[in-house]
Amino acid sequence: MRFPGKKTLQRLLFAAVARRAGLRLIDDHEAGDVFFVGFPKSGHTWVQYLTASLLGADVRHCPDALVQDLVPDIHDRRFYRRYATPMVFKSHALPRPDYRRVIYLLRDGRDVMVSYYHHACARFGPQDWNHFVGHPPWLDAKWHEHVEAWLANPYQAELLIVRYEDLKRDAATELRRICAFLGREETPARIQEAVAAAAFEVMNAREKKLGWEDPTWPREKSFVRRGAVGSFRDEMPAETLALFLADAGPTLKKLGYLA
Repeated sequence: MRFPGKKTLQRLLFAAVARRAGLRLIDDHEAGDVFFVGFPKSGHTWVQYLTASLLGADVRHCPDALVQDLVPDIHDRRFYRRYATPMVFKSHALPRPDYRRVIYLLRDGRDVMVSYYHHACARFGPQDWNHFVGHPPWLDAKWHEHVEAWLANPYQAELLIVRYEDLKRDAATELRRICAFLGREETPARIQEAVAAAAFEVMNAREKKLGWEDPTWPREKSFVRRGAVGSFRDEMPAETLALFLADAGPTLKKLGYLA
């Protein structure tokens, strides 16, 4: 007879304790659950707040902890409370067989790297630009590798692609697409309320007043920083841009970000 290992026993114990508290392990999903996935700084927090608003949270004034409960980040939590089916999760993962329904958040990789660079500097200290674009911290994939992996969709997940630039141009239309994917029927007024509640200026003011659940984020640094389309033009050094294009140019061209 084979006995379960230490890690398996520990996980079973955690799962039993979690159930008694009305919680689940963060990787305990159901087939219909939906995952907002993408490379970091592709609009996840924005979409997380839009979704939480539709779920009933007043995201202009509520603590970030409530938003994280309603739309959990799989990288930051060990447990979650299941409020509805389907649940919606936030993730930066590469394709996984258990992610059956995915909304992939896509953003121009040049803008992504600018935003992620400032994020990394705020969290970890000064970064070398050229090293940063070739070795982005925390993930095991560069921007173009992450995007290409999800475009290949190796596990044949039900996939909806939402572009950051389209959200900036017409958030209401993109949110209606997201609602349709989630199987939610929302009135035009409700969509507009959610868009207004999670607008950049409102999120920026909310951050200054309430901050974030993450205690490691420095309060003197802006998480909701700029959110601009085309920010690489005046923020990414020319040498760094050339290095990034050498890797990511074909993917940017395929997606229409390069002529």
